[in-house]
Amino acid sequence: MTTFAFPSRLYTIADTLGRPELSFVVLAEKLCAGGARVLQLRVKELPAREFITIAREVRSICQRTDCLLIINDRADIVLAVNADGVHVGQEDLPLEAARKVLGSGKLIGVSTHDPAQAVAAERGGADYIGFGPVFGTNTKATGYSARGLAQLREIRALVRLPIVAIGGVTADRAPATLAAGADAVAMISDVVLASEVTGKVREVLEKVKGP
Repeated sequence: MTTFAFPSRLYTIADTLGRPELSFVVLAEKLCAGGARVLQLRVKELPAREFITIAREVRSICQRTDCLLIINDRADIVLAVNADGVHVGQEDLPLEAARKVLGSGKLIGVSTHDPAQAVAAERGGADYIGFGPVFGTNTKATGYSARGLAQLREIRALVRLPIVAIGGVTADRAPATLAAGADAVAMISDVVLASEVTGKVREVLEKVKGP
């Protein structure tokens, strides 16, 4: 059974959303400056060589600010830059294969969209699961409809793994999402597209503070 726990109730994601005016590295700087303690680097469209260059810079930022670095999809990039772990989707590298590549010393998160996937991820040895889209999202074409807080509660009752909720989660929706059983909430557009990213991270962290 996992002993991992999220270091923060906010799970930040550095994703430029395909906007050329945004920089992964600058975005990571702003997220970490706001107090991010876990950051997923999601680079979808760039060649591996460029991905590694970005990941090394982001790794340096995360080390300096005591923030976990999770790489989306790519276990090879995790090893190349010594990141803390990988996050894989249902169509990505299978959990068992990711564990073979990374060994026991790295974190593996798995995106799940229903109770069966959540249970399978726990049985397969994931360190945490993502669940969503909770409210639906335009950020990523998941192919899944909004799951809602009721299904989040159902999954919370089924697994003991830490859960990060994603998909349409905003600062205003975060408290209810956490109350429904999530250990952390992930936001992309609500944070990345904020006029002042660092300030937005601080605002969200204030809203999701525990008792």
